[in-house]
Amino acid sequence: MPAKPITPTLSVSEQILPQDIAALAAAGFKSIICNRPDGEGTDQPSFAEVEAAAKAAGMDAAYLPIVAGLVSDADATDFGALTDSLPKPILAYCRTGTRSATLWSLSEGGRNRPLPEIIAATKGAGYDMSGVVRRIANGGRTPTDTVDASHAVVIIGGGAAGIAVAASLKARKPDLDIAIIDPADIHYYQPGWTMVGGGIFEPETTARTMGSLIPSGVRWIKAAVAAFEPDKSVVILDGCRVVKYGQLVVTPGLKLNWAGIEGLTETLGRNGVTSNYRYDLAPYTWELVKGLERGRAVFTQPPMPIKCAGAPQKALYLSADHWFRSGRLKNIEIDFFNAGPVLFGVKEYVPALMQYIEKYKAQLHFQHRLTRVDGAAKTAWFTKTHADGTTETVETGFDMIHVVPPQIAPDFVRVSPLADAAGWVDVDQATLRHKSLPNIYSLGDVCNAPNAKTAAAARKQAPVVAHNLLKDLGAISGPDVAYDGYGSCPLTVERGKIVLAEFGYGGKLLPSFPGWLIDGTKPSHLAWLLKERMLPPIYWQAMLRGREWMAKPEAVTVS
Repeated sequence: MPAKPITPTLSVSEQILPQDIAALAAAGFKSIICNRPDGEGTDQPSFAEVEAAAKAAGMDAAYLPIVAGLVSDADATDFGALTDSLPKPILAYCRTGTRSATLWSLSEGGRNRPLPEIIAATKGAGYDMSGVVRRIANGGRTPTDTVDASHAVVIIGGGAAGIAVAASLKARKPDLDIAIIDPADIHYYQPGWTMVGGGIFEPETTARTMGSLIPSGVRWIKAAVAAFEPDKSVVILDGCRVVKYGQLVVTPGLKLNWAGIEGLTETLGRNGVTSNYRYDLAPYTWELVKGLERGRAVFTQPPMPIKCAGAPQKALYLSADHWFRSGRLKNIEIDFFNAGPVLFGVKEYVPALMQYIEKYKAQLHFQHRLTRVDGAAKTAWFTKTHADGTTETVETGFDMIHVVPPQIAPDFVRVSPLADAAGWVDVDQATLRHKSLPNIYSLGDVCNAPNAKTAAAARKQAPVVAHNLLKDLGAISGPDVAYDGYGSCPLTVERGKIVLAEFGYGGKLLPSFPGWLIDGTKPSHLAWLLKERMLPPIYWQAMLRGREWMAKPEAVTVS
């Protein structure tokens, strides 16, 4: 772990480990700044571990976590304040050192250090700051006076909602000028991860390259978004590139807040701690399920809103079904700790689900929020909220635990002018148009419409946004169309049967099939075949290609 000096009092480096601290102290360093968020990688130590080692060595330690690709102007100011106040010399680190070098560069730009000096100092340490030259030259601040690209429609996010709405727009107006902004190389079919965790799908069937899915004629800007300036109709990318839009569609999904549970990031993927909410961990779920002969299996659900509210209990059902079929269930205790007050939010589906809870002899614990995990000690702690609002801490052991992390809007959305008080993009729930910024739409997990956050919801939302946006552009006529809150949650209660929950705003049942074919309130093999065999090709070949099978919006005048 070589320290790379930028100035006589500041060096940067890649990730350090607690065992490196003694050598750093011996080399003369007095302080450490951590610029890497906890939980960014499964192999990194937590800041608490680094801080403890630093204190033991007589060093100061400060935590200024920066999401990769999202260094804000305020972050640079905060970094400068730390370098002023901490004992020197200082070592700042992140995964590779780039974020730390960028923070220093922008901070020094704000102090009017000459640009050539900043570029030379970072280059000498092995870091290329050419991507943020404009920000450095602008006093370390993000400029919006020049535009690097301009498009009629800009879509933020290349997930299910982003690709689907691009495809729906192109299907209606093939010559429309559209750009999708997303830094990811891979696009995931996330509804398949529950099936991976149940040993039904192979993980690779849920992943495809982003480039293979971007609709023909749509420009892909492979970059991270840093900020929005809606008053100028521009999006600021990391590196200070500026993209101007006529209409903006915001669909970056949500952020899984793994660090929101103490101890979780340090133990994920080992010690019996798993989650189907991550591509690389879903296979570990199945490995644990197959390997558990006896003991306690714990399943958790965080406070709402979350992506696919049924997924936490789907993991329970498929795991318990395997133990039931293999004759091991009698030796395994199952506990479901739910931060909410009920098993499922739409009451019509609860009786069928309770039959399986009873079949698998699972113990239900409502109003229990997971707050801490110690994987090595095989122990989890929950905060239980009583009816009078008082709380207590509940401790339980486990042999395996399936964790669902709390979920929030992405950082760059949460702090933007687009967000409501809770951090979600503030839209009209029918038109999905922003409530106060009429040339901005949002759909998918990031918007604040009170619907279930599922891929099925995005499938229905995309045509609504496509129609209303093109109406705003004058490309089509007629009234707005309205989204009815439709969402679907195929609850895999056993291998071969599903309770197909389909509902809209207010919990109104919105079945896609007649009751004689599929009664969603009862377990069905036909619903299982729909989930296993039909929904993946519908996703890849219809939803992401602008083929709106059973999803065409109805023209409804919105008052």
